[in-house]
Amino acid sequence: MIVISVNFNLVMLRRRMGKLNNSFVWGIFFASATWSISLYLYWLLNMNGDNTINSTENRLSYRFVNADQRNELKNNDRSIATLEGKNLLLDNANVNEKFSGNMWKYQKSKSDYYSKMKLKEKYAKHLGLKMTAQPDNALDNQFGLIRNAEDVRIRDSGYSVHAFNTLISNRIGNHRGLPDTRNKLCRIQKYSEKLPKTSVIICFFNEHYQTLMRSVHSILDRTDMKYLKEIILVDDYSDIDGLHDAVQKSVNELNNRMRKEEEMIETNNIDVESVVDYINDDNNVVDKKTTERNKDLLSIRLLKTSRREGLIRARLYGAENSVGEVLVFLDSHIEVNIDWLPPMLARLAEGVDKETRFSHRAVTPVIDVINADTFEYTASPLVRGGFNWGLHFKWDNLPKGTLKTDEDFVKPIKSPTMAGGLFAIYREYFNYIGKYDEGMNIWGGENLEISFRIWMCGGSLELIPCSRVGHVFRKRRPYGTGDKEDFLLHNSMRMARVWMDDYVNKVIEHNPSAANLDLGDLTSRHNLRKNLSCKSFKWYLENIYPELETGENEVVNKRIAALNDVEKNKFQPWHSRKRNYTDSYQIRLKNTSLCIQSEKDVKTKGGGLVLGSCIRILNQMWFETSRFELVLGRTLCLDASNNVAPKLSKCHELGGSQEWKHKGS
Repeated sequence: MIVISVNFNLVMLRRRMGKLNNSFVWGIFFASATWSISLYLYWLLNMNGDNTINSTENRLSYRFVNADQRNELKNNDRSIATLEGKNLLLDNANVNEKFSGNMWKYQKSKSDYYSKMKLKEKYAKHLGLKMTAQPDNALDNQFGLIRNAEDVRIRDSGYSVHAFNTLISNRIGNHRGLPDTRNKLCRIQKYSEKLPKTSVIICFFNEHYQTLMRSVHSILDRTDMKYLKEIILVDDYSDIDGLHDAVQKSVNELNNRMRKEEEMIETNNIDVESVVDYINDDNNVVDKKTTERNKDLLSIRLLKTSRREGLIRARLYGAENSVGEVLVFLDSHIEVNIDWLPPMLARLAEGVDKETRFSHRAVTPVIDVINADTFEYTASPLVRGGFNWGLHFKWDNLPKGTLKTDEDFVKPIKSPTMAGGLFAIYREYFNYIGKYDEGMNIWGGENLEISFRIWMCGGSLELIPCSRVGHVFRKRRPYGTGDKEDFLLHNSMRMARVWMDDYVNKVIEHNPSAANLDLGDLTSRHNLRKNLSCKSFKWYLENIYPELETGENEVVNKRIAALNDVEKNKFQPWHSRKRNYTDSYQIRLKNTSLCIQSEKDVKTKGGGLVLGSCIRILNQMWFETSRFELVLGRTLCLDASNNVAPKLSKCHELGGSQEWKHKGS
């Protein structure tokens, strides 16, 4: 019986295994069929009948490199492209291209080598290719990794000399993708093809080489060339060994490549292999006809002052040597964002006077934040420029009612002052209103002076929301003049004596030492104001910047008025309640440029507080309510319930640990 039972069990086991094997085979068959169909459908979706190239949204350019140059790229990731049996290398590629029925296959690559400026874009129309946008990676999270002692040296030296993380800046290289921080409506705005040509002027003193060159490359990568006449770099007598020569070499290389590129298009010599060979051949002869044509092409020029002049006079030197209709002044540690230039040019062109042929306005971009420690690029909110009686520039919230509709987020916004580092203005208007005050030294005060002058002498100053430029905000200014002169106070008082009338006394109240400063000769600036028939500073305060507090009684009256305007407390459902905000501000540590901000984002409950550079970002903006709450970013309340350190908590509207009052009130 035992033998029979065992035999029976073996027979049943074989039958079950047979069924299992059949099921397994059929499962593999159906799975393979499903994957085959999916891959075929995916291939059909991507092959739309047109020859396509995928390009990064920010129009990064690409460099074609001959196969013989592979050894030069030993330390960089590389992509191999195959066209008719010939291997080519392509830097910074993440593309899928089809040329004449042959598919180019690329692996994702990343290289710090020069990427040929918009090569694919310029040749696309000649090769019958359609451009489609693809996102790009903004920042490699490994860029800040310390691998050895040399990395530590580079980082620490960078902080000492430049006040930002040069290790990360070096690793980023000349090109990177940036987030599009514009309002969504900006992306559908249309601008005229016939806008004025621009001279971009960048002045620098002992700037970090890689950061400076990325500033230049960002302009080339994200600017339509038809709007650019020239880029002028002004070296303000830098004394870092080799810096000027290194920049000059890079400028020469850029100009040569752009000249060759235009020549290829002009001669219609645009087959792919000759493009590759020609662009990389530095021995090509340019004929006289090409030389004449190149006079109208974009050029990059490097100038150098004969002595240390400072930002103000260096900018004047650059402007005097410019030829563009519009001047765009930029700092030397910036990265322009997508379509940054047309919105400013279009606004300037709208206000052109028929007689003078220039507009009486200056425009500024929204200044996004590039973190000095991480080089992370983040969006800034829409704010406008102001100042206090210490003559320090500050950012102000927009007046109530400025942004009522979606369309208001893309309209120009009037600003009482500008930060000064980044703005656009017609060259002739810049000359007409008196350029900069040449009696000012090095840096500081010139931004308020030109702001007052524009408004008081019949012009206007506007923020253009659809134009965004990132700026490295450093915790300190890394260089001075070597002498003991307080040039910021000197410059500010020159401005105050000429433009602020009797209100100069309020400035002296805040800084008594300014009363007896030797300011030099002010005659030419007083004559300028008289010749331009400029209005009074009182007119400016009443019409352009009425928000500025002009006296202690007015401070009290405004606060009382704000409290009287607060709605009476009414019962509201919890999910739809509205807080009664009476004020908003940053909280700054006295005698520093550090502000209190959340350690994490403003929505993280229980988050702690830290000090960071005052840069007007959301997690530094505190909103005070009628219940004396401090609400960070209109989200969470400052709470002191844990008896250790304040933290961010859900607003309970019961006072106690969430009730805060100003000292002395």
